[in-house]
Amino acid sequence: MESQGFRVLLAASCQELRDQLATHQVDLIVLDVMLPDGSGLDACRDLRAQRSTVPIILLTALKEDVDRIIGLEIGADDYLGKPSIPGELIARVRAVLRRRSETVPEPSDLKVYRFEGFTADPQLRRVTNDEGQDVDLTGAEFDLLKTFLDRPGRVLSRDQLLDLTRGREGDGFDRSVDVLVSRLRRKLGGKDPHLIKTVRNGGYQLAAKVEMGDGQA
Repeated sequence: MESQGFRVLLAASCQELRDQLATHQVDLIVLDVMLPDGSGLDACRDLRAQRSTVPIILLTALKEDVDRIIGLEIGADDYLGKPSIPGELIARVRAVLRRRSETVPEPSDLKVYRFEGFTADPQLRRVTNDEGQDVDLTGAEFDLLKTFLDRPGRVLSRDQLLDLTRGREGDGFDRSVDVLVSRLRRKLGGKDPHLIKTVRNGGYQLAAKVEMGDGQA
């Protein structure tokens, strides 16, 4: 990874991870599930409980689908089965960092989405309800929501959602989309549990009117 221009910090345990995060600014964490002093899943859960927004790529055993599902449930941004080739890991890291990076927007791009009493700000990657309270979304959940907001009323298949949110780095693990949609429904479904509809043999559809605004209340 260093040969690809990344500056890398190593942590061989959960405690070393905590020490590194306490003393360094970190842009992304590649987190193994199996660690000598605990589970990477617990480490991920603890970071999200502390409201850390650092992107996390979870490394799981190739056949441990349950770890992938749990990882997405507790806030991982992506996952990769192991063993995997280094090039695939580097591609995933670049993809997650690319989704998180924000270029300086043009004035015409300073827009927010408004739907069903919620406001989503793509520049701040922030969602608030009609009372101005933050809706706590992970990076992967926000990416999925923005995909729906850009295409209101359109039925999107799982493959399309994987393509639009993860590009070629997606590996066709359909359950990840289902998990993220389920989490979005719970977090946004206080007003309308049918905000994101399941279309039989089709995929998912955002059933809400979406308006663009300038970010002003």
